[in-house]
Amino acid sequence: MFKGTVLSIHITPSAAGRMVSVKEIRAVPGRGLDGDRYFHQLGTFSKTPGSGREVTLISIEALEALKRDYGIAIDAGDSRRNIVTRGVPLDHLVGREFTVGSVSLRGMRLCEPCGHLEKLTQEGVRAGLVHRAGLRAHILTEGTIRPGDPVEA
Repeated sequence: MFKGTVLSIHITPSAAGRMVSVKEIRAVPGRGLDGDRYFHQLGTFSKTPGSGREVTLISIEALEALKRDYGIAIDAGDSRRNIVTRGVPLDHLVGREFTVGSVSLRGMRLCEPCGHLEKLTQEGVRAGLVHRAGLRAHILTEGTIRPGDPVEA
């Protein structure tokens, strides 16, 4: 099917805090990524009903397209997504199980860009990432994720 790779991992302990890159992260079913805002129920949308707030993924290809098509360059962490991938068709993983390293995930829904993301980055990011801003997923098995880990369906 495909075999992609984790390029980087980003978390922040607060809703509007700057995302920081980490060398590894523990994924916990029902909680999220240890140390991230949603793990501690402190994210901007923690109180809003909805699935897939345990972990978010975005492809580097989407960020490259944002720069190419809209002239907007943002750092991977500024996308506010936790895991940046290469070579992964994230839109195709809605409703499917896949692995990131040794951790099993289930794609829940697309992670469409919001006004909060645009407020924290720049005007035009929301329009430029519509339908390609990533994937929200549930964590099915506990484990550690690191840059360089394979992503496979």
